[in-house]
Amino acid sequence: MVSKVLLLVLLLKFCKSNDISSPNTAMKWMASKGVLNRVSFPRWNFDGLLNKANPANKRESGFWPSSQKESRFLSLFTVVTFPNGACAGASGDNGTCMTARECSTRGGSANGQCANGFGLCCIFMTSCGSSTSENGTYFVNAGYPSSYDGAGSCDLTVIKSHPDVCQIRLDFNRFTIAGPEPTNHVCNQDQFIVSGGNPIPTICGVNQGSHMYVDAGVGTTQPVKLTFVTSGNSYERIWKVKITQIPCSSIYKADEGCLQYYTGVSGQLRSFNYDPASGLQLSNQDYGICVRMERNFCGIQYTACPDNVNNRSRAFTLSGNSNGPVNAMIGSGTAINNCANDWLLVPCATNVGRVQPAQALCTDRICGGTFSAELSMTAATVLSTVKPFRLWFHADNIEAPIDIDNRGFCLNYVQQPCTNNVA
Repeated sequence: MVSKVLLLVLLLKFCKSNDISSPNTAMKWMASKGVLNRVSFPRWNFDGLLNKANPANKRESGFWPSSQKESRFLSLFTVVTFPNGACAGASGDNGTCMTARECSTRGGSANGQCANGFGLCCIFMTSCGSSTSENGTYFVNAGYPSSYDGAGSCDLTVIKSHPDVCQIRLDFNRFTIAGPEPTNHVCNQDQFIVSGGNPIPTICGVNQGSHMYVDAGVGTTQPVKLTFVTSGNSYERIWKVKITQIPCSSIYKADEGCLQYYTGVSGQLRSFNYDPASGLQLSNQDYGICVRMERNFCGIQYTACPDNVNNRSRAFTLSGNSNGPVNAMIGSGTAINNCANDWLLVPCATNVGRVQPAQALCTDRICGGTFSAELSMTAATVLSTVKPFRLWFHADNIEAPIDIDNRGFCLNYVQQPCTNNVA
């Protein structure tokens, strides 16, 4: 979309016989100054206008007498257009550049200038019981930026801004609600629920910096609803969720089946509510995590994030009692060292630097308390060359009495060039 601004320019020019030889000279002077760029005007009868104003001013011999000095006023109407693109508001929030009237009509609030001062950065922020079709809307708790301490349901209905929108990305700029109960790690007090799109697991706890992709379907489909449910004990809750609508043809569109989608040669990915000090792995999780394969890269390596809080790393703790050392468990099945209940699937994973037998079977599931593609107490860097780059996380609804205080996972990834003997 494009916004338009109408400008009125008032020009004052004193005309003299020694520098103006005809009524059109003023027009030429303005053109030389850039005033008339891309603006056209009718052929005006300057003499008639002057003579009507003052009969003594008659044209003689095709010029104005040198003894006369008259002020001339010319009103110029210019239309300035600028696209309704993204902009950064004075508060640091992202908005849409538009005119003040458009911003007010559409329910936004002006937050700084854009388009060289011709437009305003319009921020859309809404809370409980409302709906929005504006791209870039922020969904916040009641009373934001203050925290919320109460029980109830706060929902927002997201309507497609255009039938060509295929996905909705949710960025959790702020996300602190009550975490799961400590026994089986179920979100039974506070919950964040997404409905109307693809199946998405319920989450809770602290998830600031995380994101989700919601499948919005093709064409005109039912809206997506975002709901925060708060209950139970008193708690200082705060949330601010940025909503971005992604067209089907966008290069930022996530691959199908990816709840989380990362881009770039390197980065970091985490399970929801991960925190090495106090976070708990959430139960009832089942979703895909994808990394876009960049050009000329054929493999990807994963390494557990540094843990500067505990004396023993808890950056990968999915199974067992993580209050003590737990070895890596691999593969599917019901044996003691298999991953039968909770796991992270890394397609055909191998430890970097380990030469595998020619007929070795791929390791897919990894769990336990150590990140490694082998049964080991030593963490390793794990390589996968299966394309596209995709992980899958699964957690059931039971933790105790075997699984205790697991944190989930945090992994750093680095894509590997095709020239590094990676096929």
